Amino acid sequence: MPPRQDYRLQRLFIRLPLRAGGRIDLTREQANYLLNVLRLDVGAELLVFNGQDGEWRARIVETGRRQGVLEFVEQTRPQTQSADLHYLFAPLKMARLDYMVQKAVEMGCGMLRPVITRHTQVSRINLERMEANVIEAAEQCGILAIPRIAEPVEFKALVDTWPGAEAGRRILFCDEGEENSAPAPVLARLARGPVAVLVGPEGGFSEEERLVLRSKSFVTPIPLGPRILRADTAAVAAMALVQAAIGDWAE
Repeated sequence: MPPRQDYRLQRLFIRLPLRAGGRIDLTREQANYLLNVLRLDVGAELLVFNGQDGEWRARIVETGRRQGVLEFVEQTRPQTQSADLHYLFAPLKMARLDYMVQKAVEMGCGMLRPVITRHTQVSRINLERMEANVIEAAEQCGILAIPRIAEPVEFKALVDTWPGAEAGRRILFCDEGEENSAPAPVLARLARGPVAVLVGPEGGFSEEERLVLRSKSFVTPIPLGPRILRADTAAVAAMALVQAAIGDWAE
């Protein structure tokens, strides 16, 4: 079995190569967090990762008022591949989008893509803020591969280009208008394979969008129970169901 993460140690994402004996200067933000907020000192250990070289145990070897130096000691876990679950979503307003992005990462999402639907209320999407939330969630939940953030796409373009761009990947469309309210039987009939979960905006998909999705052979509508869920709640519920039925929770 692969070694389990030491949850007692702080984890830190670093945008530099990792190798035994290597040293790096902490950025001002990293130094402030580790030395002033967490009050770590020389000799303190933490875990670092960069999304490419696995996870490493590192030690603080120098400190200053606004700076510090880390030395990489040894690799604790080899690099893993990105999760194969994709998350497609209509953007939400800032605080709820932050929450939804963080929870998608924790639930094992490997790629996030904003989808602009007819009822989408957010016109501008801060991809840098999304990336910061992805990294923060990755640091906290122990994953090694940083989920990718794809450029926003219009609903029609997504559906029209999907068969060629995402060959073999099925879209699981969270349909609030589905007559049957039980998702488990639908998921139980699906074969294991690459999937993308699609969640709409507040107010749901338009009737035209629903008809388009339900007409596609690569789309499977799934209900999310008898109650109407907020979009951020629906995201967590849908990914939990998918992971438990055909994802990495079922392994």
